[in-house]
Amino acid sequence: MVRLENSNGSIYIASEVFTDLVGDAATNCFGVRGMAMRSMTDGLVHLLKREAMGKGVYIDYNDDATISIELHIIVDQGVNIPALCDSIKEEVTYKVAAATGVTIRSVDVCVDSIVA
Repeated sequence: MVRLENSNGSIYIASEVFTDLVGDAATNCFGVRGMAMRSMTDGLVHLLKREAMGKGVYIDYNDDATISIELHIIVDQGVNIPALCDSIKEEVTYKVAAATGVTIRSVDVCVDSIVA
C-alpha cells in the first residue's frame, strides 16, 4: 500500500489498484496475448483470465515513495520482443503515474511464453 500526503490529509492506494492498472495497460499493447503466472505445483506457465490478470504483476514498494513493477506476459509469435517490451514499459509507466500520481522507479517485463 502506498501513502500519499497532501494538504488535506493522506491518500492510501491499495496494491490491487496498481496490479489492475498494470495488467490493463500491458494487455492493451499489440502483440501481448495476456498475463502469465507460473504454477507452483507443475511449473507450467498459465494464461490468466481477464479478471485474474493482476496475479501476473508484482509490486515492490521502495523507501522513497516510489514503486518498482515486475510483470509476466505471454506474447504472440512473430512480434519484436524488445520493441514490445519497450512499448509496455512506456505504457505502464504513463498509465500508472497518470492515474495514481506515484513515481515509478522501474518496470521489468518478463516474457514467460510465446504462442502461435
